Amino acid sequence: MSARHPDGLGGRAAVVGIGATEFSKDSGRSELALAAEAVRAALADAGLTPADVDGLVTFTMDTSPEITLAQAVGIGELTFFSRVHYGGGAACATVQQAALAVATGVAEVVVCYRAFNERSGRRFGAGVQRREPSAEGVALGWALPYGLLTPASWVAMGAHRYLHTYGLEPEVFGHVAVTDRRHAATNPAAYFHGRPITLADHAASRWIAEPLRLLDCCQETDGGQALVVTSAERARTLPHPPAVVVAAAQGAGRAQEQMTSFYRDGLTGLPEMGVVARQLWRTSGLTPGEIDVAVLYDHFTPYVLMQLEEFGFCGPGEGPAFVASDALPLNTHGGQLGEGYLHGMNGIAEAVRQLRGTAVNQVDGAERVLVTAGAGVPTSGLLLGADG
Repeated sequence: MSARHPDGLGGRAAVVGIGATEFSKDSGRSELALAAEAVRAALADAGLTPADVDGLVTFTMDTSPEITLAQAVGIGELTFFSRVHYGGGAACATVQQAALAVATGVAEVVVCYRAFNERSGRRFGAGVQRREPSAEGVALGWALPYGLLTPASWVAMGAHRYLHTYGLEPEVFGHVAVTDRRHAATNPAAYFHGRPITLADHAASRWIAEPLRLLDCCQETDGGQALVVTSAERARTLPHPPAVVVAAAQGAGRAQEQMTSFYRDGLTGLPEMGVVARQLWRTSGLTPGEIDVAVLYDHFTPYVLMQLEEFGFCGPGEGPAFVASDALPLNTHGGQLGEGYLHGMNGIAEAVRQLRGTAVNQVDGAERVLVTAGAGVPTSGLLLGADG
């Protein structure tokens, strides 16, 4: 997609199936078993079989290769297989790549999947431990000597600057946490089902890396999530109303690094998400006021506020008041703070449920849903819409 012109992908593909494992802290299963379970569930939801699949997309960080998953599920020949880099930033891009393959005839049915034992196995929150040498590691080398060793500590730098610039206190981040946990409390699939929190609970939680508290940081989760993408035409013959890909985009900003872009002109925004926002609005022709639900990547609460500002839902520094006002249904599944941390893939599934009218916290008349992937890294986003 050109950064200056709309693309021609919109309306040509749709998400037609969603499937997930339980979200837990100790799955007791291999990551391949989790991936296979989620893929089978998504295909069953779509009314399709493994024999229908000819494409697979996942994350570079995933430990279940496409050909191995195909064998485990019973998928035959593949004409398309792909992986997207940059951790959680890959989530929406998996659907974009699937949609591109379908729209160009490279594949007919593509499954996007992500599965990991992120709590009982490798914990991403541990930061730089046991990393292999890489160019990205060299960039991290400028921050590590100063004690910035974990994702929370990297995000804390921008969060400090955000608060200072706009004259705010750390308590304002609590609006995101409270909103997510309120929705998770009514979602039986959420790890924090039945456990809402208050702003006082947020303010009382322990510091992780000031100004971030425990309740500003997403969960660590074991589980799997899969999505099935096919053409808009075929989607209309399948059991559920399709979630049409209205627009899809990837974005990396100037001076982009992976979570440590500290050498930009400012730290109070997310330029990579600004790239995605401009492309989504340009291609779809939509505006923030036309969005019914937003599912924003919430690994850390400050980045939700910055995303709202980058997408134009509110002005710079106005994110906390916007969330507190409940002006826009946000993370209606509970987000990664409340439901589970599946690198954003569960957020795409929630968008599909909202468009089907089957979400636990259903928004009446939801027809357009914005979904974003990981912030602070090269990222991606989707606008999904109801058919017709």
